[in-house]
Amino acid sequence: MADPARHVLQTIFGYEDFRPLQGEVIDRLMAGGDALVILPTGGGKSLCYQIPSIARDGVGVVVSPLIALMGDQVAALRQAGVRAAYLNSTLDPAEAQGVEAELVAGELDLLYIAPERLNSPRTLALLERAPLALFAIDEAHCVSQWGHDFRPDYIQLAVLKERFPGVPTVALTATADEPTRREIADRLGLREAQWFIGGFDRPNIRYRIDQADGRPRERLLRFIQSEHPGEAGIVYCLSRKRVDEVAAWLAERGVTALPYHAGLSGEEREMNQRRFVNEEGVVVVATIAFGMGIDKPDVRFVAHLNLPKSIEAYYQETGRAGRDGLPADAWMLYGLQDVITLRQMVDSSEAEEARKRVERQKLEAMLGLCELTTCRRQALLGYFGDELAEPCGNCDTCLQPPETWDATVAAQKALSCVHRTGQRFGVGYLTDVLLGKTNERMERLGHHRVSTFGIGTELNATQWRGVYRQLIARGLLAVDAEGHGGLRLTEASRPVLRGETALHLRRETKPAKPAGDKRQTVSFTDPTDQALWEALRDCRRAVAEERGVAPFMVFHDATLQEMVRVRPTSVGHFAELSGVGERKLDEFAADFLAVLREHAG
Repeated sequence: MADPARHVLQTIFGYEDFRPLQGEVIDRLMAGGDALVILPTGGGKSLCYQIPSIARDGVGVVVSPLIALMGDQVAALRQAGVRAAYLNSTLDPAEAQGVEAELVAGELDLLYIAPERLNSPRTLALLERAPLALFAIDEAHCVSQWGHDFRPDYIQLAVLKERFPGVPTVALTATADEPTRREIADRLGLREAQWFIGGFDRPNIRYRIDQADGRPRERLLRFIQSEHPGEAGIVYCLSRKRVDEVAAWLAERGVTALPYHAGLSGEEREMNQRRFVNEEGVVVVATIAFGMGIDKPDVRFVAHLNLPKSIEAYYQETGRAGRDGLPADAWMLYGLQDVITLRQMVDSSEAEEARKRVERQKLEAMLGLCELTTCRRQALLGYFGDELAEPCGNCDTCLQPPETWDATVAAQKALSCVHRTGQRFGVGYLTDVLLGKTNERMERLGHHRVSTFGIGTELNATQWRGVYRQLIARGLLAVDAEGHGGLRLTEASRPVLRGETALHLRRETKPAKPAGDKRQTVSFTDPTDQALWEALRDCRRAVAEERGVAPFMVFHDATLQEMVRVRPTSVGHFAELSGVGERKLDEFAADFLAVLREHAG
């Protein structure tokens, strides 16, 4: 490893050594080669391009998809003493001209820019006049037309290799299976790039998935209050309306909850995002429009109140929790209506049939992850071609193994009921037929006389909904694409109906209690340690407010925890803490050492 890069790591960022693959990627870029980097969120992708941008001559140009976050990324770098800037539409003409002058003069280490702006002829001409260290294309999965986050402007980034063939280029993402990796390399002209594929495992995240039947908002509130009181989190919902309702409902019950979706004004979105980044203990309730590129390290949980469309989307969204490596939760409730809604969205879209087929396969894989009874982490990692030899012991199916039952006869009844009623009714109506609940509509249609009427009284309505949900998830039933939720048999149902295949399903149970230990991340058994922790947090908050930055830009929680554990007494001792670079040592050591001295007893 070249000494300049390690020097930057230690003196600017305050870390003693590189994480897995960081050193190899940086070595490749320092030597002028191209790279494709797949590392999990929190795996240290940013340092892979930030360090060589600083250590090499010239400026590192970072393509980032979200304008709203560039200011935060630049502010964090400046806190560490890095010459960083951004070019986007939030700057007035004079400010933009100032940044452009710094760029051409070689007075920047890093420049963040959106793909739309970079692709403009004026910007490309400007870059031709600037000394360039490298190009970094962040969130590179956005180039994939088959992916969950496709952005057309990313495809045009192939112009960088055409116009600047001698400048090393690195494409980075946390979410890319083998076909997507090939697509990224091909579309961005990185055919000579060396691939660096890190493991996808995030062992600090506990994965938990449960059925949504029964008061999901109350269960979410109970989860937050019992396991993450006063901690930052993200709650994802499928619709804007539900985002607004859930955010308002949580706020009425004492949670600092803010909505975020495309239907809000730009000012409100920016204000809510700013509060989430800069304050502690804020929960954002959002559609999937929120989260990409957010560097907030202390998000302690990500909750889903609806089913994501794919495992890629689920992994990307849950990966926003626990970027600091401390314990975090990925908590999800999903139900029958989610399955029906997403199936209809795919089938009724105007996309080409080939794309619909890919989206159906991705949804099937997501449903499979939800319904399995073995280790979720093994299945999640396996989807990306990563292996975990043993069950993880840190997901709900490991901690509380689900019960299964021989549901062959029940499935035959459920499928037969679909057939006997004409394959055009939804789950609620079919359940009433099985339970023998007659009404005017049923009598008018004559379904109180079909052979399946009243044959399902051994199960209750909730249990029948669970059976139907799992039959849909396994592809034995299809949902109509017209929006009415009617079910029809698929070819896969025939072996079950004929008795040729046994079927074991999850047993529908009451909502699971919180698994294992209380999950609040930072708590100390010694009251003096707890008091010091709170005092250090107060100090960090005051320092951050004075400088107008987010608390984590001063020090991460992990660094504060190390202060409690090590209790440094001198500047030299303080410098040995992880995450303390030279600039932060000069600016912050005196304030925090004063707090440590006050609690020395």
